[in-house]
Formats: sequence, structure tokens, C-alpha cells
Amino acid sequence: GFQLVDSGGGSVQAGGSLTLSCTSSDFIFEGQDVAWFRQAPGKEREGVAAIDNKGMTKYAASVKGRFTISRDSAKNTIYLQMNDLKPEDTAMYFCATNPAFCGGKWYIFEDNYWGQGTQVTVSS
Repeated sequence: GFQLVDSGGGSVQAGGSLTLSCTSSDFIFEGQDVAWFRQAPGKEREGVAAIDNKGMTKYAASVKGRFTISRDSAKNTIYLQMNDLKPEDTAMYFCATNPAFCGGKWYIFEDNYWGQGTQVTVSS
């Protein structure tokens, strides 16, 4: 299968910013739908932002106005710019290809591809 590599996580104080990157040497993001997900210990996996094959973006209510997803086709990279981070944003973040969107939420299944994740920790 394709390999996606997530990076850019770290530890920041509340109000800080981070930019996550998702890249691949064998999966071409151009023309594909891609989403960022996060999962915190004891919590359900949550899709937070997605960009479709036309470049349209969509966000979960919990991050709208603070996070921005973008695609750089020349670098074959998907970014997640995260501003005004809050302690509740603490989670493992990973990108995934072609997620399903239903009932206001994103879902991934076994035939999707996703990265290994990058940890984001926000302290108060």
C-alpha cells in the first residue's frame, strides 16, 4: 500500500500554533480527497479538516476558524495549520486519503491509507 508520513507535531502552550505536514513518496495528493484526523486516549477518532479533489475545504466545528488545511501539489504535501491551540486539541494527528463523509463526520476504513501520526500536546 501507499505510505503517508505525518510530521510537525510537538508540545506548545495554549494559544500557540503548529503546522502539521503529510507527505508521501508514492501517493499523489493532487485530485484526491484528504483529511486530517485526531485521536486522544480514551476518545473516539475525529476528523477535523478535509480538502477535496477540487480544493474545497471543510472543518469540524471544534476547529473551524482556528485550523486551516491546504495542499501544495508541487511538494505533494498536505498541511494543517493550527492556531490558537487549546488543551482539548491534544491528540495524535494523522492524515488519511479519501475518507467518507456522512452525517457531518468523516470516516476511514481498511482500504483507506493513513499516516503513522504525529503527537500534538497543548498545555494550559
